Amino acid sequence: MSTEIIRERLHEYIRFADDKKVEAIYTMVENEIIEELDLWEDKAFLNELKDRLDEYESGKVTGSGWEEVKQKARDRKS
Repeated sequence: MSTEIIRERLHEYIRFADDKKVEAIYTMVENEIIEELDLWEDKAFLNELKDRLDEYESGKVTGSGWEEVKQKARDRKS
């Protein structure tokens, strides 16, 4: 089973699971969630984001619009 399908199935399960099950699942992954949120406290990470934003705003690098990204993904899938 692909990770994408697993994510979808978990998402649907959590949406309708009773409170105790949701709390149990959260307890299992709580430390990982907190670690992910800690990125916003990580000065090196924030500096990297700032540097990338500065490069984009200066025109040194270009980006793609959301519609272009979606189309490229569709094209690759075909």
